[in-house]
Amino acid sequence: MSTKEPTYVTGHGLLAGKRVLITAAAGSGIGSSTARRCLEEGARVVISDKHERRLAETAAELGVVGIPCDVTDEASVQNLFETTKNELGGIDVLVNNAGLGGTAELHEMTDDQWSIVLDVTLNGTMRCTRAALNLMYAQGSGVIVNNASVLGWRAQAGQAHYAAAKAGVMALTRCAAIEAGPRGVRINAVSPSIAMHANLAKVTSDELLAELTRREAFGRYAEPWEIANVIVFLASDYSSYMTGETISVSSQHP
Repeated sequence: MSTKEPTYVTGHGLLAGKRVLITAAAGSGIGSSTARRCLEEGARVVISDKHERRLAETAAELGVVGIPCDVTDEASVQNLFETTKNELGGIDVLVNNAGLGGTAELHEMTDDQWSIVLDVTLNGTMRCTRAALNLMYAQGSGVIVNNASVLGWRAQAGQAHYAAAKAGVMALTRCAAIEAGPRGVRINAVSPSIAMHANLAKVTSDELLAELTRREAFGRYAEPWEIANVIVFLASDYSSYMTGETISVSSQHP
């Protein structure tokens, strides 16, 4: 197995002039990496997150506008899109990155554990997609990229709620794409296996992380910016004939 460190790819103007909104972009994970990559590709970016302190720190670091948003609350979502529209003059790209994990075997899982993961991960994606579509339909164009997971396809103990939510994101992506295509809007998803960042390390045991990493053909986990690169591709005109697709960003094979 190769454990060679990946080479960071410089920007090529793939999103020059695009107006991009990214949810759950505070901190050091896929969302903030996507914001950075979009900026490097020439986009104007607004980020959002429920965690206001981390959002303010990330927005200041990147030099972008940060708008607090709780994707489980419709009024908060509407405020996010209205404020972003006022800031950028419209939205060309939405990246739905908000999601919530956790570990619990189904026979011990409470309704609350199930519901909060579904509400953030699946319902939150639906709420933001719905808000974006109303703006994008009016302007006759737009791109939405959803963050799914390989667990939408694969089984892992203790992940019934998260896997069900991510499988739902994949189905939402396909169905919404069919509706949106005739109106000039494309909707696709990425499906990462394991991308290491601080939040994942906090909620996952070292043993499980080591086991998941061993399954990867490259013998390492993905860097968040490697997932962001594929999100940038889907947001760009290079994927102009793709919609309703979920791309696995993974080297893991059963």
